[in-house]
Amino acid sequence: MTPDLILPLIPNLRRYARALAANPGDAEDLVQDTLERAVRKFHLWRPGDLRAWLFSIMHNVFVNSLKRRKHATLDIDEMEIAAPVASIDGTDLMDLHKALQALPVEQREVVLLVALEDMSYVEVSRALGVPLGTVMSRLSRGRQRLRRHMEGEIHAEAVNA
Repeated sequence: MTPDLILPLIPNLRRYARALAANPGDAEDLVQDTLERAVRKFHLWRPGDLRAWLFSIMHNVFVNSLKRRKHATLDIDEMEIAAPVASIDGTDLMDLHKALQALPVEQREVVLLVALEDMSYVEVSRALGVPLGTVMSRLSRGRQRLRRHMEGEIHAEAVNA
């Protein structure tokens, strides 16, 4: 594996890792573990979409770390991404980050790969190793949940429960 193939993809990996991980240190560890595994397993890569292959590795590393830590995924209803707004301030970004972190891991991964990394449903399906229909349903539920959170419906539900 030549560094010039992977170097341009590291910012994408970092961005996705920061969105997946709970804190910046965990995100950097996730990127490092992903790159280390990619180098060790490069003989398994078949020429094609290197980006999707790296995201697939990151997904597996992330899921394995969750299993090792025995973190239970949150049982939260699904939601959607809020419609684009003319201006976003720091508070909006913090709210969006909190809403993304509240999503079940399966939905968060799909939302981030489609919305943040601009991957097609087919690419996400390959990267995560799930059927195309699963990608579409996770994306739909994730978007719906994000929209409800950003509109304040979820917080109100939690308070009124």
